[in-house]
Amino acid sequence: MNPLQNFLQWCNRVGLVLSNKVCVSKEGTVAEYGMLAQDNIEEGEVLFTIPRSALLHQETTKVSAVLEKESSSLESSSGWVPLLLALLYEYTSSQSRWKPYLSLWTDFKTLDHPMFWSQEERERLLSGTGIPQAVDTDLDNIRREYTDVVLPFITKHPDLWNPDTHTLELYAQLVAFVMAYSFQEPQVEEDDDDDDDEEEDEKTQNPPMMVPMADMLNHVSNHNANLEFTPDSLKMVSVRPIHKGEEVFNTYGQMANWQLLHMYGFTEPYQSNSNDTADIPITNLYQVATQGIQSDLDRQLLEEKWEMLCETMQEKGAFVFGKQGCLTDTELHSVLKVLCMSKEEFSEFKDNEGWEEDEEDEISLAFSNEGLPGLKASWKWLIHEAARLTERSYRDWEGQIEDKAALGLSSRQQSALQVRCGQRSILHRLLELTKA
Repeated sequence: MNPLQNFLQWCNRVGLVLSNKVCVSKEGTVAEYGMLAQDNIEEGEVLFTIPRSALLHQETTKVSAVLEKESSSLESSSGWVPLLLALLYEYTSSQSRWKPYLSLWTDFKTLDHPMFWSQEERERLLSGTGIPQAVDTDLDNIRREYTDVVLPFITKHPDLWNPDTHTLELYAQLVAFVMAYSFQEPQVEEDDDDDDDEEEDEKTQNPPMMVPMADMLNHVSNHNANLEFTPDSLKMVSVRPIHKGEEVFNTYGQMANWQLLHMYGFTEPYQSNSNDTADIPITNLYQVATQGIQSDLDRQLLEEKWEMLCETMQEKGAFVFGKQGCLTDTELHSVLKVLCMSKEEFSEFKDNEGWEEDEEDEISLAFSNEGLPGLKASWKWLIHEAARLTERSYRDWEGQIEDKAALGLSSRQQSALQVRCGQRSILHRLLELTKA
């Protein structure tokens, strides 16, 4: 019996109910597996229902008791260690309850995240996109998490795990598996007037879990189905009519192509990804601001401004532009305002410990595609030159292949091309909108 049939039989056994209007297939879908409509589907129809007992996570795994008992030793920055330990155990156990599900991924070779590319290939194909830096951070975190948290724990439990089987390599593959296929249940919002800070929100996020069948669906930004969570089960529900023969698509959220490639290992055609973005590093804005400096006093003033901005911006490393304008408009507005202040204005600004903030709606409009051409000349110049500097950071290899209509490109080159073309088209539009 092939792995897919085996999996579908398992679904029946665990109480997963699949509508007869859909089928799982390897044919006619955009990726390895997908779901197709076998009949016309109306909006609001349930395509499948999966009982919570069939989900795979740290509370349903066979090793849940030991994970719960020693949870304090499994804390990490990702929050994923308990699920990953469950997957290490279940993936390599011949007796696993989820074996027919996990057997769909025989060796994870279908996962082609940039973290599995060579460093040379990442730099060559993806320089300027932000992905190489994100991958370096991931790989450092994975190594540290495995060495500091996972290895000591599995060594302590030789009856359940074995460092020779449960290696760093397998751990990294399972991280990519969780990145690409897991789901996070949204927090139930409680009526609370207090605005908890984002840090609190991040700490209280539900841990990821594996949802068999739901992870068969592929993603597009213009999706036609959505996963709903109920106390007893999870349901995939159509959000608009789906015609017979069409693929059923879920959404993984509002994802730019660089995020899709980094986290899921694929891209959408850049023209149709309405959520695509391009980043302009804040350091590029500073570099441009230093260009017009005539005197030491001016340099000192700029450095004071920059020091203050770095404190207020903290983690914000870049300004994000989407297809309709700047998505980090309040931050960009603040930085441009400070960088373009005279010595007297900056002095007054420091004495007042800031300024009366402008209306958010006004800022949003000013930094939209419609508003950008009307910005002050000094602001436009800074944005324009920073965008130009960013544009130069891409290694220009696509020019050599555009004439060949992308024929003969590897899947990695094609993915890289979608990311780069999408980002560069946003930067080119920005250059047009901000030219003097």
